[in-house]
Amino acid sequence: MPETATHPVKINVSWDDLDRLVAELADRLRAAPEPDVVLAISRGGLVPAGMLGYRMGWRDMLLAAVVAYDDESGFRGKADFLQFPSDDQIAGRTVLVIDEVWDSGTTIAAVSNRIRAAGGTPVTAVLHYKPGKSRVDIVPDHFIVENLREAPRQLPSLEKWCPVN
Repeated sequence: MPETATHPVKINVSWDDLDRLVAELADRLRAAPEPDVVLAISRGGLVPAGMLGYRMGWRDMLLAAVVAYDDESGFRGKADFLQFPSDDQIAGRTVLVIDEVWDSGTTIAAVSNRIRAAGGTPVTAVLHYKPGKSRVDIVPDHFIVENLREAPRQLPSLEKWCPVN
């Protein structure tokens, strides 16, 4: 199925490729101020956040279950929260928000807004940023690959990527 505004093309990334992406993100995050807490966005951010947690020695990790896309209809137009940390877990803290991809940006923007409303400071990190698809006027603080579909050669480790039919 061709990529549309509501049906993004999925890209297969091997575990080795994912490990290299996470390692590069970890290197970038080591150069930044350390967060007070890490928040993984479910579902896509869970694996990268867990891998980063081991690499960085993080233990204080939170979860936000947010739905902006679904498997049947694609982009839903807004982000719905199924689960989010309490304000006292976020207030006064720098919260590193991790997701696997920034497509529309709707999910991570909604999470960032909730963090700010709770008195925290969001810092965002994704593996794959698609600026041409973004529907929000913020950009990720940290990302590794931009426009993977259009420019897979940016990461030699992703030479074997392919769209899922």
